[in-house]
Amino acid sequence: MINVFIGFDPREAVAYHVCANSFIRHSSMPLALTPLALKGLSGYQETHQDGSNQFIYSRFLLPHLMGYKGWALFVDGDMLVRDDIAKLWAMRDDSKAVMCVHHDYKTKMETKYLGARNANYPRKNWSSVVLWNCGHPANAVVTPEFVMKSTGAQLHRFTWLQDEQIGELPKVWNWLPDEFGANPEAKLLHWTLGTPCFHEFAHAPMAEEWHREKLLTDYSMQRVVEGPFEGEEGYDPSFGMVQAAE
Repeated sequence: MINVFIGFDPREAVAYHVCANSFIRHSSMPLALTPLALKGLSGYQETHQDGSNQFIYSRFLLPHLMGYKGWALFVDGDMLVRDDIAKLWAMRDDSKAVMCVHHDYKTKMETKYLGARNANYPRKNWSSVVLWNCGHPANAVVTPEFVMKSTGAQLHRFTWLQDEQIGELPKVWNWLPDEFGANPEAKLLHWTLGTPCFHEFAHAPMAEEWHREKLLTDYSMQRVVEGPFEGEEGYDPSFGMVQAAE
């Protein structure tokens, strides 16, 4: 079982569902998908005022939410999986407290979705895809109180850890198409400037894959049914479907 926590923000709820659908479609292992929504986090109060989304700091609660046992994966909601997540899961290294892509880049835009400030800072986007070793002794300090009292710089840079405790994942598992351009080899797409659900990012690089996944999320197989239909003569409302004439 792979425990996956996906960042949920009601301002872009569709992003969560599209991301989750891509995980389900590609995974060869059972998944436990959890929306990381502030409303469901009893005992935690968001005290930070500088977040661009509702899960920007709650993501660091995973060791606490897992009872400081086992492994769990966190991903932002503005993502799409293109390959079997079991391949990423297999990269777990028990000697590491966390594992992530070690990005080193400068953003193209100072403002991102919904007008949020998009600042450059060390280890930018390291915390957007994280394999958490929740039982690692170094993560025992990451309590709800610790998260509430720490600054964004302290949390997103994993400052409670030694550098050698931060494992490195291949960049294809957190590829930023809106910053780096299209990559057909990418395993996980991350539209960090704005999910393609937002009009101004609807045509970002590789956004067509997100729109296709959205269609699949809204998919329902149908059988061919002949009329009469609701509002037409002969329609039988007791079954909500066509009843053949005797």
